[in-house]
Amino acid sequence: MVTAKMMQQIWAVIESTQVSTLLQFDDAALVQLLLQKLKAQQVLDTQTDSTLNTYIKSKLPLIRDTAEGRLSVGQGNH
Repeated sequence: MVTAKMMQQIWAVIESTQVSTLLQFDDAALVQLLLQKLKAQQVLDTQTDSTLNTYIKSKLPLIRDTAEGRLSVGQGNH
């Protein structure tokens, strides 16, 4: 189960990732990149890692839509 705290942390990582990265990486590479960034902030056990992997995969369309939105309002350098 993805807790509210985990969701906040992963979305903070997504927001801090450059738009070009979010839009150009393929799905598998983007999931791995986001997990690596999160792991750099905290230790994840195997169960949490697997849960977050599934969560991120399920949110890829939303992640990319959000990135496109950031790009369209001129925050692409974020």
